[in-house]
Amino acid sequence: MGLGLLIGAEREFRGHPAGLRTMALISAGSCMFTGLGLIPDFAKTVDPTRIAAQIVTGVGFLGAGSILRQGELVRGLTTAASIWVAASLGMAVGFGYYGVAVYVTVIVVIVLFALKPLEERLFRRRGHRRETDTLPDELPQ
Repeated sequence: MGLGLLIGAEREFRGHPAGLRTMALISAGSCMFTGLGLIPDFAKTVDPTRIAAQIVTGVGFLGAGSILRQGELVRGLTTAASIWVAASLGMAVGFGYYGVAVYVTVIVVIVLFALKPLEERLFRRRGHRRETDTLPDELPQ
């Protein structure tokens, strides 16, 4: 849950949806589902990949719900990716890969905080189309 909170803090800081509570709950839930998938109560063998596949599918629906398209502008892709990563962190902790989960959390937080200013500086016109711009199929004939 703590690792999800770190990613959610960046989302909250930037004013994006799916902030602290969402990322914490996604991480905690995926961790719990992963841990429960390791308990062989109902069968002799355990296949934790079944639970992992279901987590990925379910989180895909959450992420897809956060993506919005407004004309040519697409918003929410980074939020959707953050949801996906928060779930993977919970799964890593659930499987006992604490070091990997902490390392990836640090890398993700650095990417979310540090790459935004760099991206805005290098790609100034990206996502900022003027109304006077025309598409090839809209050119006067």
